[in-house]
Amino acid sequence: MKAMCALNRTMSYVNTSNNHTETSLISNITRPSHINYLDNTFSTDPVVDGVSFNGMFYILIGISGFTVTIVLLLAILWTMKYRTLIHTIRELQGVEGLLGRAPPSNPPAISPLTLRTYLVRETRSPLELVSVTLGQEYQNTSSPTPLLRQTTKSASRSLWRPQQTGSCFNTSGLGIQQLIKAGREGVYYKAKMTRGTCKGHSIVTCKMTKEGVTHRRVAREVNIMKKLGTHKNVLQLLDWNITQAPYMLILESVSSGTLRSFLQVNQHQLSRDSELQKHFTTAAYHIAHAMRHLRSKMVVHCDLALRNIMVNHFPREVKLAEFGLAQDLTLMRSRRSSHKGDHMQKVPLRWYPPEYFRNNYYSFKGDVWAFGIVLWEMQTFGTLPYPNLETSELVVRYICSGHRNSEPETCRPEILQMMRDCWLEPYTQRPSFNNIVSVLENILEDDADYIKVNNGLANVRYGGQDQICLTLLHDD
Repeated sequence: MKAMCALNRTMSYVNTSNNHTETSLISNITRPSHINYLDNTFSTDPVVDGVSFNGMFYILIGISGFTVTIVLLLAILWTMKYRTLIHTIRELQGVEGLLGRAPPSNPPAISPLTLRTYLVRETRSPLELVSVTLGQEYQNTSSPTPLLRQTTKSASRSLWRPQQTGSCFNTSGLGIQQLIKAGREGVYYKAKMTRGTCKGHSIVTCKMTKEGVTHRRVAREVNIMKKLGTHKNVLQLLDWNITQAPYMLILESVSSGTLRSFLQVNQHQLSRDSELQKHFTTAAYHIAHAMRHLRSKMVVHCDLALRNIMVNHFPREVKLAEFGLAQDLTLMRSRRSSHKGDHMQKVPLRWYPPEYFRNNYYSFKGDVWAFGIVLWEMQTFGTLPYPNLETSELVVRYICSGHRNSEPETCRPEILQMMRDCWLEPYTQRPSFNNIVSVLENILEDDADYIKVNNGLANVRYGGQDQICLTLLHDD
């Protein structure tokens, strides 16, 4: 009986072992040999070659890539901002050249085809103004440009905005009396204050803008005149009203209109004056003083002509006026922004230097060239420069080929030499207004040292006071 029980236990153990072995074989066949399962626990993240990949790993990779992209974009933006600021600083440091590319010292001759790209219409009037189309050089955004056309949106645009004009003159208290002159963008009238005064002035000069002049341009002119302040040879701005067109500027009064009209009206009387050349030199001295003041304020006039000089008492009280084309270099923007959509610019062609037509370039030396034209205008009693040239194209061709106005016969040698110096090429050889003022001072001092005498008696008029000086004459 015991033997039977032991046999049954043995058979049961063998069956159990066989079942376990078959189960193990089946399990090994169904499981891949290169994947291990730990402790028979359930997991969706496989372990390949001992490394576990799960969702958190991919999230970290995505965050890292995004961070690197952001850092690169910020670095690019910072670099662009830095380059823009450096470009603006260099422009302001190079303001003597008016933030533009200086033309070559020996400019090439201009061809008729090039001239026609600039000239749009022809005119023949004392106030000759021509429309000039910007050349290909200006339209190329990769090259520097000249004063009258360069100006760009800067990254810090708000820093370059001009001061706001806060005055609003009451026009109802102003009575127009007579016309003084009709300018390019405005008409000048002599006016009287019917209610009170304007900063102590009862008689004033009123400039009213013509149709089409924008508020922006008038505001720029107001800001420039405010910056110039009070100077004895600059027409002073008293008040203004630019809230609605026509815009109005109130200026100090002048008694004799423009210097051009004054010389034309009084030509016969002045021609008989033995002191005429001295008077012309005195007037030129005061005009040069005004231009030197503009240079000290970093303002380029761009429209210096005899018609824009006002006369109170000739020759000692002459005043520079008309700042519609003037540019304040301290407020210049970089090249890509101003004059947006304005591809036409009216300029006084007969007063402009050759480098402007060749290279779209105008600097303080351009004002010096125009000063030489003013000297010539005075000597010829307001004659239009280059009077024998009928068309604008002929004038530009004449200037760019090196020809100049004919020399006035009655002009004194010192002033004649100053004209030649003002018209030198390249423009770097022209004198500055500091030099011009010094030369004219020396000429006037020499004139004061030598006076005409009559029987040992000299009547000297200086500063409005008469002095009688006894002069001893010696016979050699």
